[in-house]
Amino acid sequence: MSNSPIDDKNPDHRQNPWVQIARYSQLAFVLPTATVVGWAVGFGLDHWLHTTWLYIPGLLVGIMAGFVELIRTVIRDNR
Repeated sequence: MSNSPIDDKNPDHRQNPWVQIARYSQLAFVLPTATVVGWAVGFGLDHWLHTTWLYIPGLLVGIMAGFVELIRTVIRDNR
């Protein structure tokens, strides 16, 4: 038995609507945060390397990281 409050193996926790609301509401913060962090890393690299275009790949990597987390969350909850 696990001591964690949210246990993926426990069917009661998987069916609890409040747990599902909490998991999906975290995506409202993860997606924009990953995008902003990717942009900030690219902007920092632009400033450090004296370039003007590295923020775009940083932004794209941040967006991809956010969507990867979205997909992982959806797959985990559909098992």
